[in-house]
Amino acid sequence: MNRSLRRTTGLAALALTATLGLAACSDDGDSNDTAADDSSMSSDMSTTPSDDMSSSDDMGSSDIAAQTFGSGCSAIPADGAGSLDGMATEPVATAASANPLLTTLVTAVGEAELVDTLNSADGITVFAPTDDAFGAVPKKDLNALLADKDALTKVLTYHVVPGQLTPDQLAGTHKTLEGEDLVVEGSGEEFTVGANKAAVICGNVPTANATVYVIDGVLMP
Repeated sequence: MNRSLRRTTGLAALALTATLGLAACSDDGDSNDTAADDSSMSSDMSTTPSDDMSSSDDMGSSDIAAQTFGSGCSAIPADGAGSLDGMATEPVATAASANPLLTTLVTAVGEAELVDTLNSADGITVFAPTDDAFGAVPKKDLNALLADKDALTKVLTYHVVPGQLTPDQLAGTHKTLEGEDLVVEGSGEEFTVGANKAAVICGNVPTANATVYVIDGVLMP
């Protein structure tokens, strides 16, 4: 009888030991799984945002270049303040001041004291004559225009239309800031502006507050 009691007691102790061992193994496995899951989540959270931001940054430059058109766009600097990316971050008069194609226009805007007017405008379209366009104007006439603030203001504001016109909206008759109508003809990526049929050589250039169409002629009201 004593032997039977000792045997029963020994078996009970062995069963208890085995049960506790199994429970401990199960707890260790759960703990390891939880730690692995936490590590995986942490890794995902730390890598995903940077990947997204990098992708967004890459899209910015390509989007700006893709929306412009015209053979003259190749003359715009590839980087720096006068580039497409640089101009997109500044109001229109400041943006133009950094572009090497528009130095005479910038001088004229300064002489007419229109820098603040253009920079503070809330959404405009600017037809911007290149230096070569101003160079086609007889020097005597150009100097006289630059010296006459009222006449210069009239000419320059004739190059500005309220609202930011997309290429699809460009063709038609538009009221200018000067007050007279300006006619744009064409479609797709071929447009002429005004009575002298100045051609758009680089179109749909974004700035912080305006859309710019660079043209090869000076418009006269």
